[in-house]
Amino acid sequence: MTKQRRIVLGVTGGVAAYKAAELTRLMVKAGWQVDVVLTEAGAQFVGPVTFQALSGRPVYTQLWSPDVSNGMAHIQLTRGADALLVAPATADLIAKAALGLADDLLSTLISARDCPLLIAPAMNRQMWENAPNLRNIAQLESDGVAILGPDAGDQACGEVGLGRMLEPEELMLHLEASFQPKPLAGRRVLLTAGPTFERIDAVRGITNSSSGKMGFAIARAAWEAGAEVTIIAGETAQVTPPGCRRIDVLSAQEMLGAVESEVDDTDIFIAVAAVADYYVLNPSEQKIKKDAHILTLELAPNPDILARVATRDKPPFCVGFAAESENLLEYAEAKRKRKHLPLLAANLVQNAIGADDNEVILLDDSGETRLPHGPKLDVARKLIAHVAQLYGKGKTK
Repeated sequence: MTKQRRIVLGVTGGVAAYKAAELTRLMVKAGWQVDVVLTEAGAQFVGPVTFQALSGRPVYTQLWSPDVSNGMAHIQLTRGADALLVAPATADLIAKAALGLADDLLSTLISARDCPLLIAPAMNRQMWENAPNLRNIAQLESDGVAILGPDAGDQACGEVGLGRMLEPEELMLHLEASFQPKPLAGRRVLLTAGPTFERIDAVRGITNSSSGKMGFAIARAAWEAGAEVTIIAGETAQVTPPGCRRIDVLSAQEMLGAVESEVDDTDIFIAVAAVADYYVLNPSEQKIKKDAHILTLELAPNPDILARVATRDKPPFCVGFAAESENLLEYAEAKRKRKHLPLLAANLVQNAIGADDNEVILLDDSGETRLPHGPKLDVARKLIAHVAQLYGKGKTK
């Protein structure tokens, strides 16, 4: 069974404390145990009763808490915790953490912690850009503290700029990522996802059925594994995972151009996109009017993006995908050998397209590895772990 996560959430005195309440709800919904530490200033925005109701646990506000039998909440609370997250983190808290000051429960917990520390800044844009604050941020980063954000946008003071705390949903993604191993740290991953669209006229086109869900799940898993990730995406509504760079394209030719502009600096290339096999030679600039006559389109084959990358003089580690409706293993292995791929992931289209779950078989020189049916993110994490293992073996030869 998956280990239950235990998070210590520090809440300081900023208006973004209301987001911490939603963050607490999301963590509890995920099955995590949440211990909230509320500073005196934080309690001016959202009271302890709210966090106690949301977490189902006592809320800690005092250094010498009567709720802790040995009087050592500043040490005991983080023992066995998976992470200490401060959200929102004010400039005052950031300064204390950077200097090692410990004059209340939360700052003392930071000094005495036995778990990773993540900080989500939230402040006015001028406070964020203040030179001492930026020095403190740099010091924390050099100490190995994860700084999450801030975001840019409208602020409670009426100004616009950097300083907004990340939204609770994005903070959840960062927390989940912090729990994952980092076998691809320092590596660059280039990935294609979603469908391509080949224009017939001003409104019509040829495309493939692809939601982009699997490709974006793999991108997230690669980012969680520590990689620098670039996604080249066809037309899809999928949200870009944090930390990933996205390049939007429409046609196969555009996707090829984007890949070729990025691949020189790539360690691993993962081709997940459902690229249309053909494009229309002479698309109409205007909408073709419907009539009773048969419409004939002249089609030409699109470039094989994966094959072009795999046959470069010094190709990156290439991973292909084969979505088949029948004879899955036979067709997939033939594709892997034809394109000289070290790894290919195969799945049946009727089980995967548009679904939230997937079941994949990995084919490499050692044979096949079956990844059990499950949510696409779970499958993607297992795929990335396999990629990292094979890539690491190749680098040690």
